[in-house]
Amino acid sequence: MEPNLRARLRAGDPDAFGVLFDEHVQAVYNLGFRLTGNWSAAEEVVSVTFLEAWRLRGRIDSGGEPLRPWMLGIAVNVSRNLTRASRRHQAALGRLAPPPPIPDFADDLAGRLDDQARLRAAGKALDALRRGEREVIALCVWSGLDYAAAAGALGVPVGTVRSRLSRARHKLRKLMPADRELGSGPGQVLGDREKRGSAGTGGNR
Repeated sequence: MEPNLRARLRAGDPDAFGVLFDEHVQAVYNLGFRLTGNWSAAEEVVSVTFLEAWRLRGRIDSGGEPLRPWMLGIAVNVSRNLTRASRRHQAALGRLAPPPPIPDFADDLAGRLDDQARLRAAGKALDALRRGEREVIALCVWSGLDYAAAAGALGVPVGTVRSRLSRARHKLRKLMPADRELGSGPGQVLGDREKRGSAGTGGNR
């Protein structure tokens, strides 16, 4: 990112923030969805993340370091807060009487049901991980950050990222069927991505 644009961001130039939004909105949305498992929550992650980026614009490094890890670090914190708030909300709803069931007679539910089953399986597996392990999966596997960038986003040592990612992958392989393993795209499993990363980057993912 050009130094002039960074200076404009620090000064609060709306056009510069438009460029920042265009460059990082998809990565922030994807990360938000992976961490919350909910499309509407991911949209809220996007909104709050860029509001926080505006509030914290004075911290933007003028030295030319990539802004993507910084943005994703904000998104991780926002996702944590939204997840905690959602759990409190669900707990409150759980104390209410359940609504009467509404039958759904649509004819095209097969594909949706299969998608929901996959999401439930993925969500159940991720829920079994520690929060830090979920976050490194989201940053390194789904968002494509290397260990150093993920460490910067989370504010932890690189070795911590490595160990968390290793533990998370080991647990997920035990928790998920082979045809539903978590990856960044259809048919891609964690093992495939790990092998490609170590072959192409010297194991720096």
